[in-house]
Amino acid sequence: MEVRKDENIPIENKYLLTIKEAALYTNIGINKIELMLNEPMCPFVIYVGRKRLVKRKEFENYLEHKIAL
Repeated sequence: MEVRKDENIPIENKYLLTIKEAALYTNIGINKIELMLNEPMCPFVIYVGRKRLVKRKEFENYLEHKIAL
């Protein structure tokens, strides 16, 4: 079974986002997102090999709670 990478999936339908996609989705800079991902026990980072990806729903929840404070 061949897995195809489809770049046409809307961001809001993706479970995992690249750092660039997360930046576009939230209007937060790439450098700031990278700093957030480097925090110990970051709840929305997942490692695939050496690549860091953002768990979209957990990232949204994190931002909602941060903004609410």
